[in-house]
Amino acid sequence: MRFPIAKESFPFLFPPLLLAIVLLLFPQTRLGVWFWICAILAFCVAGFFRDPEREIPQGDNLIICPADGKIIKIEETRYPALGDETYLQVSIFMSVFNVHINRAPISGTVEQVIYNPGKFLAAFEDKASLLNEQNSVILVSTANGNPVRILVKQIAGLIARRIVCYAKPGTTYERGQRFGLIRFGSRVDLILPKNTALHIKMNEVVTGGTTIIGTLL
Repeated sequence: MRFPIAKESFPFLFPPLLLAIVLLLFPQTRLGVWFWICAILAFCVAGFFRDPEREIPQGDNLIICPADGKIIKIEETRYPALGDETYLQVSIFMSVFNVHINRAPISGTVEQVIYNPGKFLAAFEDKASLLNEQNSVILVSTANGNPVRILVKQIAGLIARRIVCYAKPGTTYERGQRFGLIRFGSRVDLILPKNTALHIKMNEVVTGGTTIIGTLL
């Protein structure tokens, strides 16, 4: 059975957990204030880095949600990394209470990974998509016999200071497969073909790997 906590949690989880165990061994510190501080901290870290299994929807040309959170933007946009065409942008805000694992929205091959250092503005602000630390993964696939390119952008937030991305150019992912995470509050943007039929709406609460964002036409 797969361990339900991301391995990236270990440097943050083990120190307070081990200290809580040590404090529990001695009568003078057992169940004292420092024990509870360490135990609660370990519990919070484990909760943040939880990595549950998800049942991935099956069907042709589906785009699934890459992250847990809330839809905060749906609009047309242009994105130079994808060319001069107009695309649809769907932005998902992830609070510290959400699962922060990121999943591939489609089955496809990584064409390019683009990392840009930046600021750490609140992730729900519009300018965070342009100014914050971010990592973009371009996936290429086919829909109805036509080539399709989709961009997934991991954006650091006010608290988040570390984007983790496993994706490399040439790597092939199945829809819903894990490709990274963002630590401690963040945002994910999807840049989709303009003719995508969207299945979500503004302020909708979505679940990574489960919610269907749209269908490629």
